[in-house]
Amino acid sequence: MRAATAARTREPIVRDGEHHGPLLDEVKGYKIIDCEPCGFRHVLPLPKPDALKAAYSQAYYRDEKPNYLARARDDADWSKLAWNDRLTLFEELLAGERKPLHVLDIGCGPGWFLSAAVARGWQARGIEPSEQAAAHAQSLGLNVANVMFDETTAACVQPAHVVHLNNMLEHVADPIALLQLAIGATRPGGIVCVGVPNDYNGFQQAVRRNGEEPWWLVPPHHLNYLNFTSLEDLLGRLDLEIVDTMTSFPMELFLLMGENYVGNDTVGKDCHARRKRFDLSLEKAGMGDTRRKFYRALANAGLGREAIVIARKPKFAR
Repeated sequence: MRAATAARTREPIVRDGEHHGPLLDEVKGYKIIDCEPCGFRHVLPLPKPDALKAAYSQAYYRDEKPNYLARARDDADWSKLAWNDRLTLFEELLAGERKPLHVLDIGCGPGWFLSAAVARGWQARGIEPSEQAAAHAQSLGLNVANVMFDETTAACVQPAHVVHLNNMLEHVADPIALLQLAIGATRPGGIVCVGVPNDYNGFQQAVRRNGEEPWWLVPPHHLNYLNFTSLEDLLGRLDLEIVDTMTSFPMELFLLMGENYVGNDTVGKDCHARRKRFDLSLEKAGMGDTRRKFYRALANAGLGREAIVIARKPKFAR
């Protein structure tokens, strides 16, 4: 059993309908609670589905991430390391399946992961609510639908060998319902891969105890704050078998070493360039396996910037 990375607060219990739990933080008028019924930390109040649909179909990439595509292009070679690590693992886990393998990427963004999958011979489909991101993915020749992934959409997709949700669960009001739909879109014996920011992790808590405010809390864009423990527990409650975990470079290390990038874009860009150089240098040295072992070790300790959990759907689902 993975050790929890943060002790429960002694703050009062907050209740809002079916949600209740200890109050952890208050940011921008939102309360962040450790919700006991949900089993993970999230904000209160939660926004209405219509408000989220409007935000992510138009405003998110336009207003919040106007430079995202340009920066992602600069990161292309580095990002491919992570995408190919995942695809290699999926191929190993699905070694007995007839080719081509099929992947569904829910919240595929501009399509970088799908492009890596197609390059390896996968049949790849994506779903993306943002008009700007979906248009970019489609311009790459990818099969991407510009819609929300909901009950209507889920009923129209053919089950895939792999359903991939990267940086999705933190944005939705009901991640449990989304995961249930994603599992329904996965073939029996297939793989569900979920990646979220690894929030309230031990390194973040150390930085906070040294006086930094919780910079990782960014409502209303991030509504849910999961980590390895809560994400694995959630997937287990949905009858999935955890088969592997991954992570990425723990950016909090720079803060612990005195390089404060919070709110400083110049320092942030330099730290980001250095973490890219770390990964790419190992790969150039022919030590990609060392890099993967390093990140698995961090994941096993509940550390790293992302909590990436790979789980298998039973072949004979109940």
